[in-house]
Amino acid sequence: MAEREDSSLPAPVAEGNASGGGGGANFGAIGGQVMRRLGLASKRGDLGFALGVVLILVVLILPLPSWLLDISLAISITFSVLVLMVSIFIEKPVEFSAFPLVLLIGTLMRLSLNLASTRLILAEGHTGTDAAGKVIQAFGGFIMGGNFVIGVIVFIILVIVNFVVITKGSGRIAEVSARFTLDALPGKQMAIDADLSAGLIDESDARKRRAELTEESSFFGAMDGASKFVRGDAIAGLLITGINVIGGMIIGMAQNDLTFSQAADMYTRLTVGDGLVSQIPALIVSVAAGIMVSKGGLTESTDKALFQQMGNMPKALGLSSGLAVALALLPGTPMFPFLLIGVATGAGAYFIGRTQSHAEAEAEAAAEQAARAPVQAPEEPISTALKIDNIRLELGYGLLTLINENGNYRLTDQIRALRRALATEMGFVMPSVRIQDNMQLAANQYVIHIKEVEAGHGDLRPNMLLVMDPRGDEITVPGEKTVEPTFGLPAMWVDVGHREEAMFRGYTVVDPPTVITTHITEVVREAMADLLSYTETQKLLDELDKDHQKLVAEVIPNQITVSGMQRVLQNLLTERVSIRDLPTILEGVSEACAHTRNITLITEHVRSRLARQLCDSYADHSGVVPLVTLSPAWEQAFADTIIGQGEDRQLAMPPSQLQEFITRVRQAFENFAKQGETPVLLTSPSVRPFVRSIVERFRPVTVIMSQNEIHPKAKIRTLGQI
Repeated sequence: MAEREDSSLPAPVAEGNASGGGGGANFGAIGGQVMRRLGLASKRGDLGFALGVVLILVVLILPLPSWLLDISLAISITFSVLVLMVSIFIEKPVEFSAFPLVLLIGTLMRLSLNLASTRLILAEGHTGTDAAGKVIQAFGGFIMGGNFVIGVIVFIILVIVNFVVITKGSGRIAEVSARFTLDALPGKQMAIDADLSAGLIDESDARKRRAELTEESSFFGAMDGASKFVRGDAIAGLLITGINVIGGMIIGMAQNDLTFSQAADMYTRLTVGDGLVSQIPALIVSVAAGIMVSKGGLTESTDKALFQQMGNMPKALGLSSGLAVALALLPGTPMFPFLLIGVATGAGAYFIGRTQSHAEAEAEAAAEQAARAPVQAPEEPISTALKIDNIRLELGYGLLTLINENGNYRLTDQIRALRRALATEMGFVMPSVRIQDNMQLAANQYVIHIKEVEAGHGDLRPNMLLVMDPRGDEITVPGEKTVEPTFGLPAMWVDVGHREEAMFRGYTVVDPPTVITTHITEVVREAMADLLSYTETQKLLDELDKDHQKLVAEVIPNQITVSGMQRVLQNLLTERVSIRDLPTILEGVSEACAHTRNITLITEHVRSRLARQLCDSYADHSGVVPLVTLSPAWEQAFADTIIGQGEDRQLAMPPSQLQEFITRVRQAFENFAKQGETPVLLTSPSVRPFVRSIVERFRPVTVIMSQNEIHPKAKIRTLGQI
């Protein structure tokens, strides 16, 4: 069958050149076979689309009968209207991402029909105005109104409107949109990655938004090129029309013996009718292309955007109504059309304004009602109840003035200075202090919490001064007797006017914010070990100078973990040893880890590396370290009662002997305190941790040092022996 079809193809082509009737009969037979093929291919959309494109290309070669040309022209017009309606009703241009392909197919179809109608006009134009079908005859007769000059002018105007106005403008918009879309693509992709990293969107949303960006950039890039189809279609229609007129008149006068006027009238009617039939769908598709590229910034259908943005301005409608009425009243101007438009726009402005006023009034009433209604506080997540404040200061309502501006005595400024002082002195970064009011406290009471546990409290007089006598004598300045909250010393609250008198008598005078700051300082010093967390330890290591980062990398985690380092630093802070010299501490840890993994032994070795610092810290005003040594008998007693090996060593001293040791230490240090001395208890390195574990329970401020911690160049003075 395929061979018979191929052998019959040349015959209708040859006959079509001489007579349209024979060509139409042969084409009908071929068309029936093709339609049967199309029916079989309809089950496969890809094959159907491919055959449709092939049929469009076939029309460029084979002649069409007039009845089939009418059907094809009707399909072309309907197709263009369909494209226009889709472009109007979609909300975003990317929803019609196939539009560039539709432009190509539509342009190719119109050009093929142009060629088919040209073939019929040139071959059969001398037979009458229906030579190219009823559609072309209707367009030529209705629009031209019997005068082909009118038809030519209308056709030229349509071409100018399509080519100069719509096509050129939409092409420029498509070009600019494509450029801006591609330029903004990296920034939009970075925004998607940032939202994904911040947890605002998940991976599926990120993939969807990236796909939308890709579609948008591809669409506007394709539209930039597809707009050339519309321009080329307009130029091709103009050229084809000119060729039809000139070629038809030559054929009519030279071959069909028509006069000039007959040939001009006949072929011009057919040509202009054909041009109008092809240019009107082209104009519709050009408008659709202009709408597609012009609504790039809209997120709704075209009608909603126009009516909401233009018809939602009663002032603009009112001014337009006034202008229309003024034009209606001008002499010589027809009153009815302008007056009708003025009344219509004025009524629209009135009703829209009233609707907006009602909406605003309802919104205000709803806002007032919502403001009067009790606001239900949003329920906090349970996880917030698990958060712990490292340091919290609660104030009674009478002390809230201390956190406001009050000369140079603002509490928050003093706490800020305290954090800096502790960092400089101890190498410990004090956590931020959370200050809040507590209505359950007395008006002048404050409470200090360390990790939600009360660590200190006191009563203040916010408008008075706290006076203490450093000699311990009775205070003679008039005031209210009290006890200093930090150290429990006798004190007195006096009026501000007695400041100079108290200072003249040698008393210590402090203001209420300083009392709180001093109390916080002592509480934090006692709790530094508990406040040094894993995170703070890691931060201290990370913030070391770049020169010491190699040391950190060598020690941690190869020789000791961050947790182990945290425990070493906590042991030092427990005895109020500054950890500011962190590089030396790391060196000591590295040396000790070569022999042991016991945290206590590592700490002891680190203390020996800090001997210069320790001796300087505990020296008196003359630079001498006062010492009280532990007698050999007690040294031997401690050594004999240590049981276990390695890291399991423990002190097993009998309770009676332990009580005797406590009594002797207490008596000795009380005697030295009466003499104005604060000595250091010196022991051997092996028993120092055990002596410290006992003494810290009844005299936590007593300093215990081993013989390895006495620097060779330190000046020492032995006060006695226990």
